[in-house]
Amino acid sequence: MANIVGIDLGTTFSALATLNAIGKPEIVPNADGERLTPSSIFFDEENSDIIRVGIEAINSRRLNAERSVRWIKRNMGDSQYHKRIDKKDWTPVELSSLILKKLKQDCSVGNDQIHDVVISVPAHFDEVRRKATMDAGTMAGLNVIGIVNEPVAAALYYATTREVSGKVLVYDLGGGTFDVTIMDVKGHRMDIVCSQGDHALGGVDFDQKILELLEQCYRDKFNSELISSGEDRAKYEDEAEDIKKTLSRRQVAKKLLYGPAGSMKVEITREMFEEAISSLMSRTDILVEVALEEAKLKPCEIDKVLLVGGSTRMPIVLQRLEKMFGSAPETAVNVDECVALGAALHAGLTMLREKSDALPAGVSNGLKDINLTDVCNHSYGTICAPIDEKTGKRVIENRIILRKNTPLPCESSQMFYTLSEGQTDLEVTITQGEDTAVEYVNKIATHKFKLPPNRPADRPIKVTYIYDVNQRMHCRFEDVESGKVLEVDLCLDQKNEMSESDVKGKNKKLKSFKVE
Repeated sequence: MANIVGIDLGTTFSALATLNAIGKPEIVPNADGERLTPSSIFFDEENSDIIRVGIEAINSRRLNAERSVRWIKRNMGDSQYHKRIDKKDWTPVELSSLILKKLKQDCSVGNDQIHDVVISVPAHFDEVRRKATMDAGTMAGLNVIGIVNEPVAAALYYATTREVSGKVLVYDLGGGTFDVTIMDVKGHRMDIVCSQGDHALGGVDFDQKILELLEQCYRDKFNSELISSGEDRAKYEDEAEDIKKTLSRRQVAKKLLYGPAGSMKVEITREMFEEAISSLMSRTDILVEVALEEAKLKPCEIDKVLLVGGSTRMPIVLQRLEKMFGSAPETAVNVDECVALGAALHAGLTMLREKSDALPAGVSNGLKDINLTDVCNHSYGTICAPIDEKTGKRVIENRIILRKNTPLPCESSQMFYTLSEGQTDLEVTITQGEDTAVEYVNKIATHKFKLPPNRPADRPIKVTYIYDVNQRMHCRFEDVESGKVLEVDLCLDQKNEMSESDVKGKNKKLKSFKVE
């Protein structure tokens, strides 16, 4: 039997987990015997067909920063980003696929072949980023059977290994992203209430604040800049990360700085660090408050706070949460691994729901009591031009069809009407966002819908949006009178990466590169 696999594709580290014979998730070590793989890439200087992923890529950054890539998850879904190496422009999807390919290779050694997977994403990821993540999996030769929100995966693991019940808040502060999710937990039944998040707030940003402190210390002593090259920056980014980890255990971290004007000893205290990151921590507080307001809950009504992500090891996180909620958060599981472990459970639940005959009895029995209900993390709508009742003129607005926090799977339809006589073209736009104003929502797909000729205005167009439990969106536009239908599955176009056929084609091209 092929493995049932969950993957945490992280900003700084990634991990892969499988379900054992009785449906319990286990981390699979990589080729170095490590449970976590750095999400870092280095393109070999001597052999351009070799790409190094993991700890060796981290170490190689200091030798040639221009041939290295780190924290690519932050650029996922960004059509403007590319990394040019050896006359090839690498997109975020392609780069992410190299990390996934490394995990697939390493974790297949001594195990059954890895094929069907669930990949985790931040809860606040929009549709473009979700599809980009799925495309990266496809390009790596994986069959992505579902996407799971990271805090949901973590809570799934918590709830199946610990006594967790009631109103639960998952505080997920990772290497590059922050999520807060509120859910109702009753035994092994989990109902998601709402999520909030920031895709540019995490450990990398805390490291940057320490780096700024180091640079300022050097500047104050020598009136000179500490960093003069990409290799210098790579070195001191690693030093900053090490200082951050030290300050989670001790009050003071000491380092020697070697710059162009001379060397110096520097001390960074926990107090200095916490003051430097105070604005970042305030952003997490605000998002927690927004989530509580959205869930219509007070802090005292939260029964348990669960911690996820390596950055939650910082003492300031525990202190602020304990002050806000009146009790210490739960830290009983490995905060670095729980997302991958929960993603494996989600993969098992997906297989149980869709291919139950393919599951061994032991795995099925281990999963049968788990019940998870996720929600839409954004609202989805379309742009229309209704007549304003006050002015009698048409106004362009965003009409929401699927509302945020609707339990999955969900389906909703609304009726719209053509604007003019003889109209044969209808531009249909799928939007994501909570506002009725068009300028405040994301336009995630636009298509032309051909209509029959020679008809009067105000012909009905039925719009149906479907969002399934595997985080896949399907849109249907139907001309009611003719029965003509436009079906839209949200695959990324060439501007926002690629269509499904392009993904499979690029998978073949990437096979010529050796990932080590």
